[in-house]
Amino acid sequence: MAQIEDVARAAGVSTATVSRALRGLPHVSQATSERVRKVAAELGYVASPSAVSLASGRTRTIGLLTPRVNQWFFSNVIDGAERALRAEDFDALLYTFEIARGRKRRRVDPDVLRRRVDGILVVGLPLEKEEVEALLALGYPLIFVGAGVPGQVTVRLDDERTAYEATRHLLALGHRQIGHITGAPGDSAPWTPPVDRRLGWIRAMTEAGLEASPDLEVNGHFDLEGGRDSTRLLLARRPDVTAIFAASDEMAMGAMMTARELGLRIPEDLSVIGVDGHDLGELVGLTTMAQSAQDQGTTAATLLLGLITGTPTPEQVIFPTELVVRTSTAPPRRPGRAGSPPGSGAGAVTRS
Repeated sequence: MAQIEDVARAAGVSTATVSRALRGLPHVSQATSERVRKVAAELGYVASPSAVSLASGRTRTIGLLTPRVNQWFFSNVIDGAERALRAEDFDALLYTFEIARGRKRRRVDPDVLRRRVDGILVVGLPLEKEEVEALLALGYPLIFVGAGVPGQVTVRLDDERTAYEATRHLLALGHRQIGHITGAPGDSAPWTPPVDRRLGWIRAMTEAGLEASPDLEVNGHFDLEGGRDSTRLLLARRPDVTAIFAASDEMAMGAMMTARELGLRIPEDLSVIGVDGHDLGELVGLTTMAQSAQDQGTTAATLLLGLITGTPTPEQVIFPTELVVRTSTAPPRRPGRAGSPPGSGAGAVTRS
């Protein structure tokens, strides 16, 4: 019985093109579709997804592990990856490992992927050494996006450089007391965004002759609510802060919300910069270090498909970020911040 590889070889196209042509999918010219159908008829080939999988030993499915899907970075990476996979007639098998505050996430179980996928994408999910080893033991190609693992193919930002440039932007405007909103208290794994972005903030502050003291740093858990809560805490204990560098746009937008609730004006009283290029950033006027998360997903999926077919792949692909200046950052109105006026309640912050 003829296989899809036989049709592809005789028609002079890839197996993916054969599959698309026989199923009437787009991105195949009419001439190519007619040629593929003619060859398939001559060879007696009948398209069957299960038969293709059995004949090739492949599932044409990629396992996609991620902590969440409802935040900007993750949803955009997943969307980019799925677009690249669909173009080659691959499916994505999604597993989420929610990281809840105060609770340890469940460990990755490699058995749920065994014989079900041809490769694995790990998106923004810091893994313990034992978990990485268990995934590698499956024998499938493995690529990380965002949070990397030394020795494994990783698609990521230069997070330290990104944070350094964000903080330098605030310093260039004249700010000296710059707070930093980072991830969760337990974020300490190397090659992860919160760790490297914190290092970039510290480096920029140190080079400017300033102290990145612990009381300038708060945990925002990479979400909107965390950004709101952490900003209230930061401004209560450091009322002299004139600017905030948040390690994500969602935390930055939370910071802006809290500032306004406290009666502070953005940017006259408080400047805020984030990281991402969130779709809502332009709406709220957020200055940010923009990245292309969707392109990272597309690139990671394309590299993984290459690994499956034996194509050499670089160990790291570093995506750039771009400073996008909007209305949330400006020079401070004056050095430092006026403290709470006499008679104000605890945690109240005012600025003239």
